[in-house]
Amino acid sequence: MSASDNTPDMDARDAQTTCCGPKGGDRPEMEVFTTIETQKPAAIRPASTRITWSDTVDHIKARLGWNRSGHRVAPGLYSIGNPVPASPVFVTANYTLSFDALRKALAGMDGYILVLDTKGVNVWCAAGKGTLGTDELVNRIASVDLKGIVEHRHVILPQLGAVGVAAHLAKKRSGFKVEYGPVRAEDLPEYMKTRKAAPEMRKVRFGLWDRAVLIPVELTNYFMPMALSTLALLLIGGWMPGMAVFSAFFSGLFLFPLLLPWLPSANFSLKGFALGAVTAAPFIYQSLAGQGETVDRHGWAGFYALAMPPVTAYLALNFTGSTPFTSLSGVKKEIAAYTPVMAAMAGLGLLAVAGMFLVKWIS
Repeated sequence: MSASDNTPDMDARDAQTTCCGPKGGDRPEMEVFTTIETQKPAAIRPASTRITWSDTVDHIKARLGWNRSGHRVAPGLYSIGNPVPASPVFVTANYTLSFDALRKALAGMDGYILVLDTKGVNVWCAAGKGTLGTDELVNRIASVDLKGIVEHRHVILPQLGAVGVAAHLAKKRSGFKVEYGPVRAEDLPEYMKTRKAAPEMRKVRFGLWDRAVLIPVELTNYFMPMALSTLALLLIGGWMPGMAVFSAFFSGLFLFPLLLPWLPSANFSLKGFALGAVTAAPFIYQSLAGQGETVDRHGWAGFYALAMPPVTAYLALNFTGSTPFTSLSGVKKEIAAYTPVMAAMAGLGLLAVAGMFLVKWIS
């Protein structure tokens, strides 16, 4: 759903890691508990609502994109507190940030958590990609024998999982009615008092913090390309071209998510081009107004004007799957329409520098 595959949990921040979320992660799957009598895997695993230091370290690694195929827990049924047959059943993804956000929100409650096999992808992204879907929900309900554990026939899904589950088919096939809880896990305690979501619980917020948590994983993913490109331009043209390339990357990876709501256009590519143009402007001015040979000044100015905006615009596309206002079809159209333009502009920028060196060599 985006050029990157990162991002968080069953709340709106879940959608940021990543549509998005890692394809897996860093923590080994939770232990499968066994009964002494049968020595077979028990149907229910106990889960604590306390987030430990080890969990926090795992969350940091997930945010940084470290070992992206291991941030997952084993699918199955988990217990919170001391549940009874009447206790509620909450559904989530097996991405650790999703699971941990849910179990933390359920502190002081008794219930069950049904973890679906979403391949370590967060709720929102998994719903969009199909791994948190009707088939997986129905199959998981059957595999844990949920009918034999609870007396009711309701499961509570995060609202952001609605796109992946056909509620009427799930009920027809499993016998369990799908109930959609609030967007954010932290609102569950209040929601459970009435089983009705207040209007604010249904709103997907994408505030400054929600956008800022996306930055570390993108910086990690693009650190080497940014470092190598900066070093190459430093060696070829000196500190100014090197800083220009670094600034183009920095704008796309750091400034873009922070400034997203205020950048013009609803189109991420155009937002990125606009930010890239603003970033390039001081370098263009300095090059044209500075000292040195005309061919040098014009060659580098052409490079800044043509190559910097598409770099920022391309990096901006990474955030399309991490926001609450993009769609898969829209993103595909945007990528098809603008990536050729980005490639052409970047190529012309490189040709401007190559032409500059050729003219100097000939003369």
